[in-house]
Amino acid sequence: MLRDSFGRVATDLRVSLTDKCNLRCTYCMPPEGLDWLPNAQLLTADEIVRLVTIGVEQLGVTEVRYTGGEPLLRRELPDIVGRTAALSPKPQVSLTTNGIGLARLAGTLVEAGLDRVNVSLDTLDRDTFKRLAHRDRFEDVIAGLSAAHDVGLRPVKVNTVLMRDVNDHEAVPLLRYCLDRGYELRFIEQMPLDAQHGWSREGMVTADEILALLSVSFDLTPDDLEERGSAPAERFLVDGGPARVGVIGSVTRPFCGACDRVRLTADGQIRNCLFATEESDLKTPLRDGASDEELAARWVAAVSRKRAGHGIDDPSFLQPSRPMSAIGG
Repeated sequence: MLRDSFGRVATDLRVSLTDKCNLRCTYCMPPEGLDWLPNAQLLTADEIVRLVTIGVEQLGVTEVRYTGGEPLLRRELPDIVGRTAALSPKPQVSLTTNGIGLARLAGTLVEAGLDRVNVSLDTLDRDTFKRLAHRDRFEDVIAGLSAAHDVGLRPVKVNTVLMRDVNDHEAVPLLRYCLDRGYELRFIEQMPLDAQHGWSREGMVTADEILALLSVSFDLTPDDLEERGSAPAERFLVDGGPARVGVIGSVTRPFCGACDRVRLTADGQIRNCLFATEESDLKTPLRDGASDEELAARWVAAVSRKRAGHGIDDPSFLQPSRPMSAIGG
């Protein structure tokens, strides 16, 4: 198992397929984009599937989530999903995406074996979307959400980052929009993972503030805490249920003590935390001919060094050099 020194066991593998993205969301990267990794540095589809197979068949991974950058930009995505879904024991296979292109690929991904999808949507206003993402693709995201719901990826989960004086006034409209369509909305505190290193605690809309905004219009009741387990979202019944809304307070309400996640970057590095400043290389030994057993041992050793928490409240905290797009969410 992928057990760390604090007794936590990693069963949830987040795999970044690319650092590239077709949006330029302000909390992630600058409008001009970033210097993308050369293709030769990215894991191939076969290399990704080999490492995922080791994780599932040898190390106890039960959920594989494909992320980016934007994973829909990876042409081999349906093949990778299909080969992952065919593993034994079968892991839950999920996807985090900005939704652009999902309208075209949703059916194909379900046929390949995709179980769940999370789609990012920070606003219901097209002009605000253009200002946040520096691209006029709002309608594409809305179409992707609808397509995912129509092909049975239910409940479609919507990820929203509220930013002070930008879209924080949309908390209630966003929840109403999702409730009306059967989507499950999850608000996420803005995290210090932008390439510009412009994040500030003062500019972040906190979990407490999000709940206060929603409570003006909705009756929120905490869901069964025992069911949360290692899930990052605190879930609340909306007006008595059964509909729910989630709040992920990564900064002000950290859930490090129950974390069961481990990350594989697009260039083959193991990361134990979004905010980690160190990585463990699996790509080099893989390409040098290491056996599955040797790669598994390196992976186990990497996870054993996982720290107790992300340490954002520690005065010595340093934002990771890699932005979110290069880490994988």
